[in-house]
Amino acid sequence: MERLIPPTLSLKGRLRVPGDKSVTHRGLMLGALAQGESRLHYPLKAGDTLSTAAVMRALGAEITEQGEHFHIKGAGLRLQEPTDILDCGNAGTLIRLVSGLLSGQEFFSVLTGDASLRRRPMGRVTKPLLAMGARIEGRDRGNLAPLAIRGGGLTGIHYELPIASAQVKSAVLLAGLFADDDTEVVEPAPTRDHTERLFRHYGLPIEVEGRTVRTRRASPFGARDLTVPGDISSAAFFIVAALITPESEVLLEGVGLNPTRTGLLGVLKEMGADLTWEVTEGQDGEPVGWIRARSSALRGISVDPRQIPLMVDEVPALAAAAAWAEGETHIPGLEELRVKESDRVAAIAQNLQRLGVGVEAGPDWLRIQGGRVQAGVVEPFHDHRIAMAFAVCGLPVGVRVQEAEWASISFPSFWEDLERLSNPA
Repeated sequence: MERLIPPTLSLKGRLRVPGDKSVTHRGLMLGALAQGESRLHYPLKAGDTLSTAAVMRALGAEITEQGEHFHIKGAGLRLQEPTDILDCGNAGTLIRLVSGLLSGQEFFSVLTGDASLRRRPMGRVTKPLLAMGARIEGRDRGNLAPLAIRGGGLTGIHYELPIASAQVKSAVLLAGLFADDDTEVVEPAPTRDHTERLFRHYGLPIEVEGRTVRTRRASPFGARDLTVPGDISSAAFFIVAALITPESEVLLEGVGLNPTRTGLLGVLKEMGADLTWEVTEGQDGEPVGWIRARSSALRGISVDPRQIPLMVDEVPALAAAAAWAEGETHIPGLEELRVKESDRVAAIAQNLQRLGVGVEAGPDWLRIQGGRVQAGVVEPFHDHRIAMAFAVCGLPVGVRVQEAEWASISFPSFWEDLERLSNPA
Protein backbone atom coordinates (compact mmCIF):
# COMPACT_ATOMS: atom_id res chain seq x y z
CA MET A 1 0.00 0.00 0.00
CA GLU A 2 1.42 3.36 -1.05
CA ARG A 3 0.48 6.43 0.97
CA LEU A 4 0.64 9.99 -0.34
CA ILE A 5 1.39 12.69 2.22
CA PRO A 6 0.80 16.19 0.83
CA PRO A 7 3.06 19.12 1.81
CA THR A 8 2.18 20.10 5.37
CA LEU A 9 2.06 23.67 6.67
CA SER A 10 2.08 22.81 10.38
CA LEU A 11 1.29 20.25 13.06
CA LYS A 12 -0.79 21.21 16.08
CA GLY A 13 -2.31 19.30 18.97
CA ARG A 14 -1.95 16.69 21.68
CA LEU A 15 -1.23 13.02 21.25
CA ARG A 16 -1.00 9.93 23.45
CA VAL A 17 1.20 7.40 21.67
CA PRO A 18 0.68 3.61 21.92
CA GLY A 19 2.10 1.57 24.78
CA ASP A 20 5.81 0.84 24.97
CA LYS A 21 6.73 -2.16 22.85
CA SER A 22 9.65 -3.25 25.04
CA VAL A 23 7.60 -3.13 28.25
CA THR A 24 4.66 -4.91 26.60
CA HIS A 25 6.84 -7.83 25.44
CA ARG A 26 8.33 -8.24 28.90
CA GLY A 27 5.03 -7.75 30.71
CA LEU A 28 3.41 -10.53 28.69
CA MET A 29 6.29 -12.92 29.38
CA LEU A 30 6.55 -12.25 33.11
CA GLY A 31 2.78 -12.23 33.55
CA ALA A 32 2.74 -15.66 31.90
CA LEU A 33 5.40 -16.92 34.35
CA ALA A 34 3.50 -15.63 37.40
CA GLN A 35 1.00 -17.55 39.51
CA GLY A 36 -2.50 -16.11 39.39
CA GLU A 37 -4.32 -13.54 37.29
CA SER A 38 -3.30 -10.03 36.33
CA ARG A 39 -4.06 -7.24 33.89
CA LEU A 40 -1.61 -5.57 31.55
CA HIS A 41 -2.99 -2.05 31.23
CA TYR A 42 -2.61 -0.01 28.01
CA PRO A 43 -0.17 -2.36 26.27
CA LEU A 44 0.87 -2.00 22.68
CA LYS A 45 -1.46 -4.14 20.58
CA ALA A 46 0.40 -4.39 17.29
CA GLY A 47 2.09 -6.99 15.12
CA ASP A 48 5.14 -7.69 17.29
CA THR A 49 3.42 -7.80 20.66
CA LEU A 50 0.47 -9.84 19.37
CA SER A 51 3.10 -12.40 18.32
CA THR A 52 4.36 -12.45 21.90
CA ALA A 53 0.86 -12.99 23.25
CA ALA A 54 0.36 -15.88 20.82
CA VAL A 55 3.67 -17.52 21.79
CA MET A 56 2.93 -17.26 25.52
CA ARG A 57 -0.53 -18.78 24.95
CA ALA A 58 1.14 -21.70 23.16
CA LEU A 59 3.31 -22.14 26.27
CA GLY A 60 0.32 -22.49 28.59
CA ALA A 61 -0.67 -18.98 29.66
CA GLU A 62 -4.24 -17.77 29.16
CA ILE A 63 -4.13 -14.30 27.58
CA THR A 64 -7.29 -12.55 26.49
CA GLU A 65 -7.96 -9.05 25.22
CA GLN A 66 -10.29 -6.96 27.37
CA GLY A 67 -10.83 -3.60 25.67
CA GLU A 68 -7.51 -1.75 25.75
CA HIS A 69 -5.97 -4.26 28.15
CA PHE A 70 -4.73 -7.86 28.32
CA HIS A 71 -5.99 -10.24 30.99
CA ILE A 72 -3.32 -12.83 31.84
CA LYS A 73 -3.72 -16.07 33.77
CA GLY A 74 -0.17 -17.20 34.39
CA ALA A 75 1.12 -20.72 33.90
CA GLY A 76 3.79 -20.42 36.60
CA LEU A 77 7.52 -20.89 36.26
CA ARG A 78 7.05 -24.27 34.56
CA LEU A 79 5.46 -23.67 31.18
CA GLN A 80 3.96 -26.36 28.98
CA GLU A 81 5.68 -27.90 25.98
CA PRO A 82 4.23 -26.38 22.78
CA THR A 83 2.51 -28.70 20.32
CA ASP A 84 3.76 -26.79 17.27
CA ILE A 85 6.52 -24.49 16.09
CA LEU A 86 6.43 -21.06 17.81
CA ASP A 87 6.10 -18.27 15.24
CA CYS A 88 7.70 -15.00 16.39
CA GLY A 89 6.62 -13.09 13.29
CA ASN A 90 8.78 -9.99 12.81
CA ALA A 91 9.61 -9.56 16.52
CA GLY A 92 13.35 -9.60 17.24
CA THR A 93 12.80 -8.83 20.93
CA LEU A 94 10.44 -11.79 21.23
CA ILE A 95 12.66 -14.42 19.63
CA ARG A 96 15.72 -13.36 21.62
CA LEU A 97 14.04 -13.00 25.01
CA VAL A 98 11.93 -16.13 24.72
CA SER A 99 15.08 -18.09 23.76
CA GLY A 100 16.38 -17.28 27.23
CA LEU A 101 13.12 -18.22 28.87
CA LEU A 102 12.83 -21.52 26.96
CA SER A 103 16.42 -22.42 27.80
CA GLY A 104 15.24 -22.86 31.38
CA GLN A 105 12.27 -25.08 30.49
CA GLU A 106 12.73 -28.84 30.54
CA PHE A 107 11.14 -29.51 27.17
CA PHE A 108 11.70 -29.15 23.44
CA SER A 109 10.63 -26.14 21.39
CA VAL A 110 11.29 -24.61 17.98
CA LEU A 111 11.30 -20.87 17.22
CA THR A 112 10.95 -19.28 13.82
CA GLY A 113 9.71 -16.03 12.27
CA ASP A 114 9.16 -14.23 9.00
CA ALA A 115 11.82 -13.89 6.31
CA SER A 116 13.24 -10.74 7.90
CA LEU A 117 13.54 -12.32 11.35
CA ARG A 118 15.19 -15.43 9.93
CA ARG A 119 17.98 -13.20 8.60
CA ARG A 120 18.72 -11.55 11.94
CA PRO A 121 21.73 -12.76 13.99
CA MET A 122 20.93 -15.05 16.89
CA GLY A 123 24.45 -16.21 17.77
CA ARG A 124 24.88 -13.32 20.18
CA VAL A 125 22.04 -14.85 22.23
CA THR A 126 22.69 -18.55 21.72
CA LYS A 127 26.37 -18.29 22.73
CA PRO A 128 25.78 -17.37 26.40
CA LEU A 129 22.75 -19.67 26.63
CA LEU A 130 24.85 -22.60 25.38
CA ALA A 131 27.46 -21.67 28.00
CA MET A 132 24.74 -21.97 30.65
CA GLY A 133 23.94 -25.52 29.50
CA ALA A 134 21.06 -25.09 27.08
CA ARG A 135 21.06 -27.25 23.95
CA ILE A 136 20.30 -25.08 20.94
CA GLU A 137 20.61 -25.82 17.25
CA GLY A 138 19.80 -23.62 14.29
CA ARG A 139 20.83 -22.65 10.82
CA ASP A 140 24.38 -21.39 10.34
CA ARG A 141 25.54 -23.20 13.50
CA GLY A 142 22.86 -21.63 15.63
CA ASN A 143 23.31 -18.11 14.33
CA LEU A 144 20.02 -18.02 12.41
CA ALA A 145 16.44 -19.11 13.05
CA PRO A 146 14.69 -21.49 13.07
CA LEU A 147 16.12 -22.44 16.45
CA ALA A 148 15.50 -25.77 18.18
CA ILE A 149 15.89 -25.55 21.97
CA ARG A 150 16.11 -28.35 24.53
CA GLY A 151 16.08 -26.53 27.86
CA GLY A 152 16.77 -27.30 31.49
CA GLY A 153 19.80 -28.07 33.62
CA LEU A 154 21.21 -24.54 33.50
CA THR A 155 24.13 -23.21 35.50
CA GLY A 156 24.61 -19.50 36.11
CA ILE A 157 27.50 -17.73 34.36
CA HIS A 158 29.45 -14.48 34.49
CA TYR A 159 29.00 -13.01 31.02
CA GLU A 160 30.55 -9.84 29.64
CA LEU A 161 28.54 -8.57 26.69
CA PRO A 162 30.78 -7.98 23.64
CA ILE A 163 28.31 -5.31 22.44
CA ALA A 164 25.74 -3.26 24.35
CA SER A 165 22.44 -5.11 23.83
CA ALA A 166 19.39 -5.01 26.08
CA GLN A 167 17.97 -8.02 24.24
CA VAL A 168 20.98 -10.24 24.95
CA LYS A 169 21.18 -9.00 28.55
CA SER A 170 17.48 -9.76 29.05
CA ALA A 171 17.69 -13.22 27.47
CA VAL A 172 20.52 -14.21 29.83
CA LEU A 173 18.69 -12.77 32.86
CA LEU A 174 15.51 -14.69 31.98
CA ALA A 175 17.53 -17.90 31.67
CA GLY A 176 19.16 -17.07 35.00
CA LEU A 177 15.79 -17.38 36.75
CA PHE A 178 16.05 -21.15 36.13
CA ALA A 179 19.79 -21.65 36.75
CA ASP A 180 21.80 -23.00 39.63
CA ASP A 181 24.20 -20.37 41.03
CA ASP A 182 24.12 -16.67 40.28
CA THR A 183 23.98 -15.29 36.76
CA GLU A 184 25.88 -12.04 36.11
CA VAL A 185 25.82 -9.86 33.00
CA VAL A 186 28.32 -7.03 32.53
CA GLU A 187 27.42 -4.33 30.00
CA PRO A 188 30.05 -2.37 28.06
CA ALA A 189 27.66 0.61 28.07
CA PRO A 190 24.24 1.21 29.65
CA THR A 191 21.24 -0.12 27.74
CA ARG A 192 17.50 0.06 28.40
CA ASP A 193 16.73 -1.39 31.81
CA HIS A 194 13.08 -2.42 31.51
CA THR A 195 13.90 -6.03 32.42
CA GLU A 196 15.58 -5.00 35.67
CA ARG A 197 12.69 -2.70 36.59
CA LEU A 198 10.11 -5.39 35.85
CA PHE A 199 12.02 -8.00 37.84
CA ARG A 200 11.70 -5.63 40.82
CA HIS A 201 8.01 -5.06 40.08
CA TYR A 202 7.30 -8.79 40.20
CA GLY A 203 9.59 -9.43 43.18
CA LEU A 204 12.13 -11.44 41.18
CA PRO A 205 15.79 -11.54 42.27
CA ILE A 206 17.79 -8.68 40.74
CA GLU A 207 20.86 -6.73 41.81
CA VAL A 208 22.48 -3.90 39.87
CA GLU A 209 25.98 -2.66 40.69
CA GLY A 210 27.29 -0.20 38.12
CA ARG A 211 27.20 -2.06 34.81
CA THR A 212 26.87 -5.50 36.40
CA VAL A 213 23.40 -7.03 36.66
CA ARG A 214 22.88 -10.17 38.74
CA THR A 215 20.01 -12.61 39.20
CA ARG A 216 19.49 -16.15 40.51
CA ARG A 217 17.00 -19.00 40.51
CA ALA A 218 13.50 -17.69 41.16
CA SER A 219 10.85 -19.06 43.48
CA PRO A 220 7.22 -19.08 42.35
CA PHE A 221 5.90 -15.52 42.35
CA GLY A 222 2.48 -13.96 42.37
CA ALA A 223 0.80 -12.14 39.52
CA ARG A 224 0.70 -8.35 39.61
CA ASP A 225 -1.04 -5.79 37.43
CA LEU A 226 1.22 -3.68 35.23
CA THR A 227 0.57 -0.35 33.49
CA VAL A 228 2.52 0.20 30.27
CA PRO A 229 3.75 3.77 29.56
CA GLY A 230 3.60 5.37 26.11
CA ASP A 231 6.47 4.40 23.82
CA ILE A 232 9.11 7.10 23.40
CA SER A 233 10.25 5.36 20.21
CA SER A 234 6.82 6.09 18.72
CA ALA A 235 6.77 9.61 20.19
CA ALA A 236 10.09 10.30 18.43
CA PHE A 237 8.45 10.59 15.02
CA PHE A 238 6.02 13.27 16.14
CA ILE A 239 8.75 15.11 18.05
CA VAL A 240 10.85 15.36 14.88
CA ALA A 241 7.80 16.16 12.74
CA ALA A 242 7.00 19.17 14.94
CA LEU A 243 10.62 20.36 14.97
CA ILE A 244 11.05 20.37 11.18
CA THR A 245 7.58 21.61 10.12
CA PRO A 246 6.99 25.39 10.34
CA GLU A 247 4.51 26.85 12.85
CA SER A 248 4.18 23.55 14.70
CA GLU A 249 3.64 22.62 18.33
CA VAL A 250 2.86 19.11 19.54
CA LEU A 251 2.33 17.92 23.12
CA LEU A 252 2.90 14.20 23.73
CA GLU A 253 1.32 12.91 26.94
CA GLY A 254 1.82 9.80 29.04
CA VAL A 255 5.21 9.01 27.51
CA GLY A 256 7.73 6.74 29.21
CA LEU A 257 10.78 8.82 30.18
CA ASN A 258 13.06 6.04 31.38
CA PRO A 259 16.56 7.62 31.37
CA THR A 260 17.95 4.62 29.46
CA ARG A 261 15.61 5.55 26.57
CA THR A 262 15.83 9.36 26.35
CA GLY A 263 19.11 9.78 24.47
CA LEU A 264 17.33 11.29 21.45
CA LEU A 265 15.93 14.16 23.52
CA GLY A 266 19.39 15.31 24.59
CA VAL A 267 20.80 15.00 21.07
CA LEU A 268 17.95 17.05 19.59
CA LYS A 269 18.45 19.72 22.26
CA GLU A 270 22.11 19.90 21.25
CA MET A 271 20.93 20.45 17.66
CA GLY A 272 18.93 23.48 18.80
CA ALA A 273 15.49 21.91 19.28
CA ASP A 274 12.80 23.82 21.14
CA LEU A 275 12.01 20.78 23.22
CA THR A 276 10.88 20.41 26.84
CA TRP A 277 9.83 17.41 28.91
CA GLU A 278 8.99 16.55 32.49
CA VAL A 279 8.45 13.41 34.54
CA THR A 280 5.11 13.78 36.31
CA GLU A 281 4.46 10.32 37.71
CA GLY A 282 5.78 6.81 38.08
CA GLN A 283 3.98 3.74 36.78
CA ASP A 284 5.11 0.41 38.23
CA GLY A 285 8.76 1.44 38.30
CA GLU A 286 8.80 3.41 35.03
CA PRO A 287 8.95 7.26 34.99
CA VAL A 288 6.21 8.81 32.88
CA GLY A 289 5.55 12.38 31.76
CA TRP A 290 5.05 14.75 28.83
CA ILE A 291 7.14 16.09 25.93
CA ARG A 292 6.50 19.36 24.09
CA ALA A 293 8.11 20.01 20.68
CA ARG A 294 7.96 23.25 18.68
CA SER A 295 9.29 24.26 15.25
CA SER A 296 13.04 24.83 15.45
CA ALA A 297 16.02 25.88 13.38
CA LEU A 298 18.20 22.80 13.77
CA ARG A 299 21.96 22.63 13.21
CA GLY A 300 24.13 19.65 12.41
CA ILE A 301 26.30 18.11 15.13
CA SER A 302 28.61 15.19 15.74
CA VAL A 303 26.66 12.77 17.92
CA ASP A 304 28.44 11.30 20.96
CA PRO A 305 28.63 7.53 20.28
CA ARG A 306 27.86 6.88 23.96
CA GLN A 307 24.33 8.16 23.29
CA ILE A 308 23.53 5.58 20.63
CA PRO A 309 22.64 2.68 23.02
CA LEU A 310 20.19 5.10 24.70
CA MET A 311 18.45 5.86 21.39
CA VAL A 312 19.21 2.95 19.09
CA ASP A 313 15.60 2.64 17.84
CA GLU A 314 15.32 6.41 17.34
CA VAL A 315 18.22 6.80 14.89
CA PRO A 316 15.89 6.78 11.83
CA ALA A 317 13.95 9.68 13.38
CA LEU A 318 17.22 11.46 14.16
CA ALA A 319 18.27 11.06 10.52
CA ALA A 320 15.02 12.76 9.47
CA ALA A 321 15.86 15.69 11.75
CA ALA A 322 19.43 15.81 10.44
CA ALA A 323 18.13 16.11 6.86
CA TRP A 324 16.56 19.48 7.81
CA ALA A 325 19.42 20.72 10.01
CA GLU A 326 21.88 23.26 8.62
CA GLY A 327 25.32 21.75 8.18
CA GLU A 328 26.64 18.26 8.67
CA THR A 329 25.45 15.66 11.18
CA HIS A 330 27.74 12.73 11.92
CA ILE A 331 26.13 9.69 13.61
CA PRO A 332 28.66 7.01 14.69
CA GLY A 333 28.30 3.71 16.52
CA LEU A 334 25.63 2.25 14.24
CA GLU A 335 26.82 -1.34 13.85
CA GLU A 336 23.64 -2.61 15.53
CA LEU A 337 21.49 -0.86 12.91
CA ARG A 338 22.92 -3.13 10.22
CA VAL A 339 21.05 -6.12 11.74
CA LYS A 340 17.65 -4.67 12.62
CA GLU A 341 14.41 -5.37 10.71
CA SER A 342 16.30 -3.96 7.73
CA ASP A 343 19.87 -2.81 7.29
CA ARG A 344 18.86 0.56 8.70
CA VAL A 345 22.12 2.29 7.80
CA ALA A 346 21.60 1.39 4.13
CA ALA A 347 17.85 2.08 4.28
CA ILE A 348 18.40 5.54 5.78
CA ALA A 349 21.07 6.42 3.22
CA GLN A 350 18.99 5.27 0.24
CA ASN A 351 15.88 7.13 1.34
CA LEU A 352 17.79 10.33 2.09
CA GLN A 353 19.18 10.17 -1.45
CA ARG A 354 15.66 9.73 -2.81
CA LEU A 355 14.72 12.99 -1.09
CA GLY A 356 17.75 14.84 -2.48
CA VAL A 357 19.74 14.88 0.76
CA GLY A 358 23.51 14.48 0.67
CA VAL A 359 24.59 11.45 2.68
CA GLU A 360 27.57 9.15 3.13
CA ALA A 361 27.36 5.76 4.85
CA GLY A 362 30.18 3.75 6.37
CA PRO A 363 30.22 0.36 8.08
CA ASP A 364 28.92 1.86 11.32
CA TRP A 365 28.30 5.56 10.64
CA LEU A 366 26.27 8.08 8.69
CA ARG A 367 27.26 11.58 7.59
CA ILE A 368 24.27 13.71 6.54
CA GLN A 369 24.45 17.08 4.77
CA GLY A 370 21.26 18.77 5.89
CA GLY A 371 19.26 21.83 4.95
CA ARG A 372 17.76 20.75 1.63
CA VAL A 373 14.98 18.17 1.23
CA GLN A 374 12.84 17.65 -1.87
CA ALA A 375 9.65 15.70 -2.55
CA GLY A 376 10.06 12.07 -3.54
CA VAL A 377 9.11 8.43 -3.09
CA VAL A 378 10.56 6.47 -0.17
CA GLU A 379 10.77 2.74 0.52
CA PRO A 380 10.59 1.21 4.03
CA PHE A 381 12.41 -2.06 3.16
CA HIS A 382 9.84 -3.96 5.29
CA ASP A 383 10.82 -1.87 8.35
CA HIS A 384 8.23 -0.02 10.44
CA ARG A 385 10.64 2.62 11.76
CA ILE A 386 11.98 3.45 8.29
CA ALA A 387 8.41 3.88 7.00
CA MET A 388 7.53 6.36 9.76
CA ALA A 389 10.87 8.20 9.78
CA PHE A 390 10.71 9.03 6.07
CA ALA A 391 7.05 9.94 6.17
CA VAL A 392 8.15 12.53 8.71
CA CYS A 393 11.26 13.55 6.76
CA GLY A 394 9.20 14.38 3.67
CA LEU A 395 6.29 15.92 5.54
CA PRO A 396 7.01 19.62 4.83
CA VAL A 397 7.51 19.06 1.07
CA GLY A 398 5.25 16.09 0.36
CA VAL A 399 6.23 12.43 0.08
CA ARG A 400 4.96 9.07 -1.17
CA VAL A 401 5.60 6.17 1.20
CA GLN A 402 5.60 2.71 -0.33
CA GLU A 403 4.59 -0.28 1.82
CA ALA A 404 3.06 2.13 4.33
CA GLU A 405 1.34 -0.76 6.13
CA TRP A 406 4.64 -1.67 7.84
CA ALA A 407 4.03 1.14 10.36
CA SER A 408 1.41 -1.08 12.02
CA ILE A 409 4.15 -3.33 13.45
CA SER A 410 4.60 -0.84 16.31
CA PHE A 411 2.19 2.07 15.72
CA PRO A 412 -1.17 0.95 14.26
CA SER A 413 -2.70 4.45 14.38
CA PHE A 414 0.35 6.30 13.02
CA TRP A 415 -1.19 7.47 9.73
CA GLU A 416 -4.46 8.53 11.32
CA ASP A 417 -2.65 10.43 14.09
CA LEU A 418 -0.40 12.15 11.58
CA GLU A 419 -3.38 13.21 9.48
CA ARG A 420 -5.27 14.47 12.54
CA LEU A 421 -2.42 16.76 13.65
CA SER A 422 -1.49 17.97 10.15
CA ASN A 423 -2.60 21.14 8.37
CA PRO A 424 -1.92 20.39 4.68
CA ALA A 425 -0.95 23.12 2.25
